[in-house]
Amino acid sequence: MSSLTKVMKKTFLAAVCLTVLPVAGVDPALFGASIAHAESSIVVRGNKRIEAETIRSYVAGKGRSAADVDAGLKALYATNLFSDVKIASEGGTLVITVVEAPQINKVVFEGNKRLTDEQLGSVIQIKSRGFMSKASVQSDVQRLLEAYRRNGRYRAQVEAKVISLADNRVNLVYEIDEGDKTAVTRIGFVGNHAYSAGRLRDVVKTRETGLLGWLRSTDTYDPERLQSDQDLIRKFYMKNGYADFRIVSATADLDRERNVFFVSFTIDEGDQYSFGDIDVQTSLAGLDQAKLARVVGTKSGNTYSSDDVEKTMEALTYEATQAGYAFATVRPRAVRDYATHKISITYYVEEGARVYVERINVRGNDRTRDYVVRREMDMSEGDAYNKALVSKAERRLNRLGYFKSVKLNTEQGSSPDRVVVNIDVEEQSTGEIGFGAGYSTTDGVLGDVSFSEKNFLGRGQFIKASVQLGQKQRGWGFSFTEPYFLGYRISAGFDVYQKQYLENDYRNYEQRDTGGTLRFGLPITENLTFGVNYTINDQRIKLNATQANDNYSDGEASLAYKRYVCPSYQPGNSAACGNWSRTRLTSAPGYSLVYNSLDSLQFPRDGAYAKFTQEFAGAGGDARFVRTTFDARYYREIWADWGIIGMARVKGGNITGIGESVELFDNFFLGGETIRGFAPQGIGPRDQSVSGTGYKLNESLGAKNYVAGTLEATMPFPGTPEEFGLYVSTFADAGLAWGVDSKSLPKKGTYGSGSSAVTFNYVDDMALRSSVGAGLVWRSPFGPLRADFAIPLSKSKYDQTQYFRFSGGTTF
Repeated sequence: MSSLTKVMKKTFLAAVCLTVLPVAGVDPALFGASIAHAESSIVVRGNKRIEAETIRSYVAGKGRSAADVDAGLKALYATNLFSDVKIASEGGTLVITVVEAPQINKVVFEGNKRLTDEQLGSVIQIKSRGFMSKASVQSDVQRLLEAYRRNGRYRAQVEAKVISLADNRVNLVYEIDEGDKTAVTRIGFVGNHAYSAGRLRDVVKTRETGLLGWLRSTDTYDPERLQSDQDLIRKFYMKNGYADFRIVSATADLDRERNVFFVSFTIDEGDQYSFGDIDVQTSLAGLDQAKLARVVGTKSGNTYSSDDVEKTMEALTYEATQAGYAFATVRPRAVRDYATHKISITYYVEEGARVYVERINVRGNDRTRDYVVRREMDMSEGDAYNKALVSKAERRLNRLGYFKSVKLNTEQGSSPDRVVVNIDVEEQSTGEIGFGAGYSTTDGVLGDVSFSEKNFLGRGQFIKASVQLGQKQRGWGFSFTEPYFLGYRISAGFDVYQKQYLENDYRNYEQRDTGGTLRFGLPITENLTFGVNYTINDQRIKLNATQANDNYSDGEASLAYKRYVCPSYQPGNSAACGNWSRTRLTSAPGYSLVYNSLDSLQFPRDGAYAKFTQEFAGAGGDARFVRTTFDARYYREIWADWGIIGMARVKGGNITGIGESVELFDNFFLGGETIRGFAPQGIGPRDQSVSGTGYKLNESLGAKNYVAGTLEATMPFPGTPEEFGLYVSTFADAGLAWGVDSKSLPKKGTYGSGSSAVTFNYVDDMALRSSVGAGLVWRSPFGPLRADFAIPLSKSKYDQTQYFRFSGGTTF
């Protein structure tokens, strides 16, 4: 019975070998009585480029069992060097017959326009001079399709074609039909009550397609961007007091027939909370608890904000490390009161685990230098690890604008007290070429071309070059900023420029300014920056031919302008003043304090911005004065459901001479840019001279002092699609402009006689100017543009008005 069993087993094994192994390319005759390869020779056939010894190395040393030979066969296929492999036994010899995979001469992309050859080449794994296999080609086709999907083209098609060449070489051609862009046509929200869908669409990075879709790439579906959008929505609600907020679902549905995506977020807002009792506790000796309490940014009664909690943890951590506790950790304990909707927080400052940073890995930065990323961290290899400082670094890196996404995570190091910090970044374009054209009510048609790069050569440096051309204004400029001067968190930079202003309806002279500025900036806190600067400016003022005479009947120049250009001028003696031009050098060191907590510089909705500057002319040059200015703005979303944003602004300035009078052209020349409804240079002290022919002059002399305020409300333009970016505003402006240094002007009185005579006089009062009006704002791809219509409510009788004003851009 046992002999019969053995026979049946051998018969079954032979049947399996005869049935299965030929399919795998293995000769069943190999399975004799477990003879090792070392006991027989191995012959390689069919190879031309690949050495036989290399092929043998994948099989030699293995036994003759089915598993051994199959492993050798798979190893040879895995090299991708062969399109076919067969292993057979001829007598006592193991024969490996191979068909070598064709070598790729070159890889060609045809039909691609949206993605360059370089971009597609970085996606695929097959490279020139490599070897081609069907599996690798199919895999790269899928990679190319995925690259197009990430660029919003879900109808893209890729077909691989092989062109045979001599010597078993091929050209691999990917024929691409990119298809139309698969855009996001609608972004919807379900469950939102506190904020409108329009407001939430402003929070996410994904945009709905529209008339301006050709200008942007964020109106396409990207799974990673959708995940990032969820984080942005969550942070937005948590920042605004909704501590129980959660996202139920986020979906993107593809309508293949229309080739569009519908994105939908289902959310649960929960209730809005405010801060309750705030306390700080520490068990660390030597820490001043009162000092710790002073840096707490969460105030009882304020709306709860996760951002404020995070920043408070960072501030407390910094105070502890400054006191010598390198491993200090801050643990907030929050207690919700569901009845009163308050969250009380106690911050516990304790000694943390002694964990060190073993290594910091920066990944994904193909262009940006490693040190540009690393310097945003307050930790280095070997330093004490602190989670709060990691969070702070992540926020700093996101604010740089160099990366689409930044993710910091940690992993266990080589020992329990070591940690590895990984910084994964995804780079984005940081260069910008701008072309602008417009019309100014002051200077006519304007045009400019500019180039800027905020990550120059991957070093994190900022450069900008610009050229302006217009009917009445032209010039050029160049700026450079190094954000980490000499390795410290101090910005350093310079600007050089030349500006030329020709005569217009409000400027009765030509002016050319040529100069430059050196500047340094030191951050005091995350929102407060102190800067120092030095500016040198060469100013040339020139009166034209009709102004360079003694006839005032044309009204083109006042006696004050003539006296500024030619201090020795007296009517009737114009020839003594030559070409009626004056060059004046101003050398002025200065400083500034800037506070900025705005959520956006281009279109702020929340936060404050304040800037205080002083410059001291007199460090050489011809001018001697102190100029002081301030500008403060506060933005708040006063009706979120309608997207209504309120803005309050106050600004002012003063210039005081140092040991001499303030020259005419150093004054502040104010008008519609400060109080809408008035012409440029339309308010403040004015020349009221009368010529011998009875012509009355009414030209601005500038003001030594001014103060102005604005209240404004802005909301989306009703009935227009959101992608248009149209907003309407209502506003009220008011202000004063007064003071002129009489010593810089001719004495009041009559000069000359007859038709050349002029009676010089000027007016200077503190009359209140005010206006109300409405404006139309367009958030264009080139920056904010606006048109305002304003009606003056109060003014001086000699002021000049202008009801309509067009302007573009935002300067901070």
